Amino acid sequence: MSTAVKPATTPPLPPVTLQRIGIVMMSAVGDAVHVMPIIHALKAHAPKSHITWVLQPGPATLVRGHPLVDDIILFDRSKGWRGFLDVRAELATRPFDVVLGLQVYFKAGLITGFTRSPVKLGFDRERARDANWLFSTHRIAPHVGQHVQDQYFEFLDALGVVHAAPQWTLGPWNDDERAWQREFLAQFSRPIAPIVVATSKAAKDWMPERWAQVCHVLWNEYGVQPVLVGGRSPREVAAEAIIMREAPFAHSALGSGLRKLSAILDGAAVALSPDTGPLHLAVALRTPVISLLGYTNPKRVGPYDFAHDLMIDAYGDPGEDYPLDMTYREGRVERISVEDVTAKLAVWRARYEQERLAQLRSRGLLSG
Repeated sequence: MSTAVKPATTPPLPPVTLQRIGIVMMSAVGDAVHVMPIIHALKAHAPKSHITWVLQPGPATLVRGHPLVDDIILFDRSKGWRGFLDVRAELATRPFDVVLGLQVYFKAGLITGFTRSPVKLGFDRERARDANWLFSTHRIAPHVGQHVQDQYFEFLDALGVVHAAPQWTLGPWNDDERAWQREFLAQFSRPIAPIVVATSKAAKDWMPERWAQVCHVLWNEYGVQPVLVGGRSPREVAAEAIIMREAPFAHSALGSGLRKLSAILDGAAVALSPDTGPLHLAVALRTPVISLLGYTNPKRVGPYDFAHDLMIDAYGDPGEDYPLDMTYREGRVERISVEDVTAKLAVWRARYEQERLAQLRSRGLLSG
């Protein structure tokens, strides 16, 4: 299937047959979530295309088995240089018509370089880091800063692939996972509110003592069951201990794994999260999510197209029209108060609660 291509790449793309498509995006869960609308659009444009995705083991667990992802090649960076050799061997048996290099760092460039394809489409020089652009044969046109999701859409524009509202279809999609979701939710007499207690970077985290205070508000004022979610890293376990000590009625589901976390978020009345993968997963699932951002730029990594009115922006100063760039701001998350979060809970109650609870009841995920 040939595609009419806009002059949006350097050098200009030749006619591209979208039959065998490779995607190099190996990073975190949030990035994997942002790739899903790209895959949806590619499959809608070329339904018979075969899509191979190079992923790290963590985010791979989230998308493995997805009906639109035909093949996953694992990159295990914990293996060091052997991980690169393993990926190179896997890619040697898979020729592509086009490879999308959606990640801008050197390690991703190396893996893009391992692929066998006449077109390896990457970012322009200004946005590609670590000389990543050297590993691509073609580059999308330079562009002013955009949200991460919109940056990925630039690759579709370069290929002439039409895209509309983003689609994800993430969440429990087989009978066993749906049964586990129903069983998990059945143990509570109230709607649940998952709280993502920590992230991969301490500067993004909110203080566990404040999460504990929010748990009391959820329980006493909103009749909602707080559920702690995430992994079991030392910081997450430490946060869990503080929150459970000060709010013993909270339920901990730390360490459930990404697939079960997706099921928990999918069955929630409201979620609360700093800037980390589960925030974007909640957005994709259309679960109302109160997001706490301060270290990273909300214009670039905030909720994409849903629940903007539930976002707490501590990144900018009041009235500041900050640029859309990748600058990190230390110490900003600490500015967020418990009152800031409870104010967003009031917004959730006024604008989202009734509709969300009705959705959960209609799906058999909430009784009463």
